[in-house]
Amino acid sequence: MGQVRRLVYRGRSARLVQSVKGGRQLTKATWDLPRTLGALRNSAFSEDRIGGRSVKDELRNNLIRKLQCPTPLFPGIVGYEETVVPQMVNAILSRHNFILLGLRGQAKTRLIRMLTTLLDEFSPYVEGCEIHDHPYRPICRRCRNLIQEEGDDTPIAYLTAEHRYVEKLATPDVTIADMIGDIDPIKAARRGQDISDELTVHYGLLPRANRGIFAINELPDLAGKIQVGLFNIMQEGDVQIKGYPVRLPLDLMLVFTANPEDYTARGKIITPLKDRIGSEIRTHYPVTLDQGMAITEQEAWLERAFPESAPIEVRVPVYIKEIVEQLVFLAREDKRVDKRSGVSQRLPISVLENVVSNAERRALKSKEQVAVPRVLDIYSALPSITGKMELEYEGELKGGDTVARELIRLAVGKVYDKYFEGANVSQIVQWFDIGGTLKLDEGQDAAAMVNALGSIQGLMEKLKTLKLSANEPDAVRASAAEFVLEGLYAHRRISRNEEREFGAGERKRESPREEGPPQRPNLRRQYN
Repeated sequence: MGQVRRLVYRGRSARLVQSVKGGRQLTKATWDLPRTLGALRNSAFSEDRIGGRSVKDELRNNLIRKLQCPTPLFPGIVGYEETVVPQMVNAILSRHNFILLGLRGQAKTRLIRMLTTLLDEFSPYVEGCEIHDHPYRPICRRCRNLIQEEGDDTPIAYLTAEHRYVEKLATPDVTIADMIGDIDPIKAARRGQDISDELTVHYGLLPRANRGIFAINELPDLAGKIQVGLFNIMQEGDVQIKGYPVRLPLDLMLVFTANPEDYTARGKIITPLKDRIGSEIRTHYPVTLDQGMAITEQEAWLERAFPESAPIEVRVPVYIKEIVEQLVFLAREDKRVDKRSGVSQRLPISVLENVVSNAERRALKSKEQVAVPRVLDIYSALPSITGKMELEYEGELKGGDTVARELIRLAVGKVYDKYFEGANVSQIVQWFDIGGTLKLDEGQDAAAMVNALGSIQGLMEKLKTLKLSANEPDAVRASAAEFVLEGLYAHRRISRNEEREFGAGERKRESPREEGPPQRPNLRRQYN
């Protein structure tokens, strides 16, 4: 029993091993791991080392080792180094179940999925067990009987860190059977057992996550009776299935995510469950523009492949990235946008990808070698903006497109000020004031656009502020010059209509003075 056979293919040993009894196939990495309980006792997985260690102890020990190294705990997580991550570290060191509270698009799910990096690479369990029972501390009746019958020959299998993470999105239709389990009458009939026997239970997600991490997203959406079953498992380790009490002292790390408003609303979370969650950690959106840009650049699909027949180089100017990110920061502060819903960090990612795609389309049509996004392309990305903003009543009256266009204009103005604040642009403004107009077409190729923009007095000289030279490709210079014009339009120095024709700015009219008799000055002395 418990012997291992090799699968032979074309005279060579295959890279999979499997016990004679069948079960999960293992990769070459697990080839030399002990396959029986007797061999396990004399290995690195000895009872002295892992026998009394819970999954929370395992996470704590591996976290302590990681803290002693200079490498980041959660690579790819930007902006949480001084806020969220230290609080998570404290919760794990305290062996707490914890909840992440935050609005959408704040990397809550990504954070809890990265907890698997703190688990052991391999973890032994009794082979064939549905709830991955501990070889030294089995809790299910099937494994206790098996170890009693076979002793040191009990077959052992292994779980990787990824297999020890179970995640469930909470919805109102989730049942006790989904989370905890249910009586399986077919199993009882096949084995000839009484329906109240523990061996007839079909386990749900929570028991199947035993000796691992169980995550529930949007916790307040769980029905009240499911929350009762959840905290009963957390605290007492027992549950009733179809009226039969079942003792399940599960070994779990429980983590949750929720919207802060739903979590704090009375009646959404039952008090005993909230009381059993050890730490409540608040997430947040990027605090600075640089943090937001780093996240967007990390997540957006910008490095694109092209067929050999149409090789295109994509260059995204820094000011375009800044405008896209500034747009999101302004939306989060705008009174027309619902603060309770938030503006997800997925918005700038989607917008930047759409902006690059519009530049690609233009370059392919014009048969150009370089694709450079323009401010015009941000306006073309409205479909990726309006769908990610929940508007208040005032915003709904104006319409999503109008609100988005105004936010883009404000974002362009702020980024323009960063580069050109205090710059003398009177020549450019004067060119429009004396009757000059310029219409820019969305599909206009870069060479024609540079030629048209070059006719505006003093415009191309301002590109030196963006550290561009005359040797830059036409697509780069056209994008930069258009940015200057859009910045002037954002500050109302020049005008632009819906057909994208730039012209002179609107002059403020002085209200005519009303004619009448001259008023005598009030020379009466005022007394307090």
